[in-house]
Amino acid sequence: PKEAEAMKYVEQITRELAHLYCYEEVITPVVESYDLLAAKSGEEIRKRMYAFDDLGGRRVALRPEFTASMARLIATKMMNEPKPIRLYCCGSLYRYDEPQYLRYREFWQSNYELIGSNKPEADAEILILTYDLLKRLGLRNYWFKIGHVGIIRGVLSQEGVAEEKQNQIMQLLDNKRWDEALTAVKESGVSQTATTTLKKVLETKGKDVSRVLKEAKRVVSDYYSALGAVENLQNILDLVEESDVEFETLVEAGFARGLEYYTGMVFQPYVPELEREVGGGGRYDKLIELFGGEPTPAVGVAHGVDRLVLAMERQKVSTKVKAERRVMIIPIGEEMRAKAMELSLMLRNVNMPVEVEVTGRTVSKALQDADRRSVTHTVIVGAEELKADKVVLRDMKNRVQRIVKIENLSDEIMEAKT
Repeated sequence: PKEAEAMKYVEQITRELAHLYCYEEVITPVVESYDLLAAKSGEEIRKRMYAFDDLGGRRVALRPEFTASMARLIATKMMNEPKPIRLYCCGSLYRYDEPQYLRYREFWQSNYELIGSNKPEADAEILILTYDLLKRLGLRNYWFKIGHVGIIRGVLSQEGVAEEKQNQIMQLLDNKRWDEALTAVKESGVSQTATTTLKKVLETKGKDVSRVLKEAKRVVSDYYSALGAVENLQNILDLVEESDVEFETLVEAGFARGLEYYTGMVFQPYVPELEREVGGGGRYDKLIELFGGEPTPAVGVAHGVDRLVLAMERQKVSTKVKAERRVMIIPIGEEMRAKAMELSLMLRNVNMPVEVEVTGRTVSKALQDADRRSVTHTVIVGAEELKADKVVLRDMKNRVQRIVKIENLSDEIMEAKT
């Protein structure tokens, strides 16, 4: 229950944030067509999907991430909706990983997608939303790693490297196998200039955003598409900075994420206490078209609920829902059981959490149990008091009790200090 409470607390904050940013909630299927999920997801995820044939002979899989399902939803059901469309979802995802630190076969994510805008302000909104979530959760010292897949892809595309080969190179970069990635670049038949350029791109990184972007422009100056990607990234980061949002940024010109559908800005947020990112996102302008929709630009982010909970534990940030009154009703004797049930319904009707003592304990034993359950008030139902339509109300924190009228019971509890 404590772990579930922490998970639900983070989920509640992500849902409240979606409401504040005007993202509408949707629910996507846990089981999807394998082909739909495999399209543009990346080789690493394709290998780790829980895939099987259903009783109808269809190849299906458990969802490994949300974006493909969201893109299908837009392409098949929402193409005529006014743009931009802002969607949110939260739920469980599945990948066959060897169980290890921060890698689970079932894990939870909150997901935000902004569909229908190719402007830098859409990318900036997703970055700001993620910053806002980390701040609202009470996390500290978080930082963002940010890049743009258009920088590397721009160089490779201008050199005539096929998309499939590009995907292979990006996968190697995502897995931090830089030497193998550069070897794959050389094997793809690019010029020596391109090889040298890409090597310099991978070395262009740092926390001084202005300096890194200036260096990136110089490095890719011979590649117009890559240069445009750097300028796009600068526009996005300038917007964030001018919006008075402050978080530490590590810009990596050669940053790549494993999902093949990314086309623009990509990022991952981190907290110092965890070795892995607590989320990730980016721009994907061609995915909805792949599923039969019209060409539609989009950008999104997924936050790892499990990892956010762990980060909060490491930083000793409370994951408890705001303290509220919690009542236990204790009947004295079997003849008071029905009245206890009646009173519990009366209090629940005014949205007060109530449990009834159902094991037949003595009053003293029941009060001890109430302490263990973090009960704030107990209501003791006895025959003598009930004759006058009264009960005994006990404040568990201050250890004081008094007799109150049943008709005033809910008001007396609500007005009492917790």
